[in-house]
Amino acid sequence: MNRLLPVLAAAVLLPPPPAAAGPAFDGKAAFAHVERLVGLGPRPAGSEPLARARRYIVDELKKAGARVREQAFTAGTPDGPVRMVNVIAELPGRRPEVILVGGHYDTKFFPHFTFVGANDGGSSSGFLLELARVLGPRPREFTYWIVFFDGEEARREWSATDGIYGSRHLVASLERDGRVRRLRAVVVVDMIGDRKLNIRRDPTSTPWLTDLLWGSARRLGHRAHFLDEPLAVEDDHVPFLKAGIPSALIIDFDYDPYWHTPQDTLDKLSPRSLQIVGEILLDAFPALEILLLRGDPRDRPR
Repeated sequence: MNRLLPVLAAAVLLPPPPAAAGPAFDGKAAFAHVERLVGLGPRPAGSEPLARARRYIVDELKKAGARVREQAFTAGTPDGPVRMVNVIAELPGRRPEVILVGGHYDTKFFPHFTFVGANDGGSSSGFLLELARVLGPRPREFTYWIVFFDGEEARREWSATDGIYGSRHLVASLERDGRVRRLRAVVVVDMIGDRKLNIRRDPTSTPWLTDLLWGSARRLGHRAHFLDEPLAVEDDHVPFLKAGIPSALIIDFDYDPYWHTPQDTLDKLSPRSLQIVGEILLDAFPALEILLLRGDPRDRPR
């Protein structure tokens, strides 16, 4: 991901959602997944450790009852062609339209030190596995895709062509086969395990969708962790925004001095942080479904 200049974002009050039946999100279970993935060591795109991580992710998603497919592709990188694989888990709903929740499962490639990416790559992966388990038996109107993006990290330096390979490929493939219009909303999570959780509003995200998520944070008493301060960050939500899909990013980019260093390790993370984000998403989804059923929010101004 890449930090951009912060700009102001407006807040809109939204009605509380109805309660949804189903299992509760377990931050400790999500953290246990992070531990297993971090135990594999560095997991850059195209590596054998990432392939082992992918096998673990696929197995866990199938245990959760999801329909899983692997989208393999070859990305052109500054280091030459690299084989990458997105993992897409589908939880069918009553309708074919899709709410996508995603994050990356690769870690950045560093040739000169060991980078296990506990927060940056690990936290989103463990979180999404627990989210799939919880969403599986819950009643839902829309189909949900839980997506693990490969190649979010730039191979060298972040640019328009080096980084977010997996999300760019997924959007391009959906546009080619005409399925992109099935996507009704996208939420991307990244670096959400920090013990000192401070998530700021990404002003490049779709405002009404961000407002919905922040409204759940206020309602659940998590305002101390979901701040109204703006901070724009480029991440896997960007290709979806460019395709006209309402998209929001949840990221704690206040992770210095550990970001992209050997110190991004498990001791910097907390199950409680994963718990907070999980509770907020599960609170927001019923209201999101209601908004989508009332009309197409894409007709609203960004």
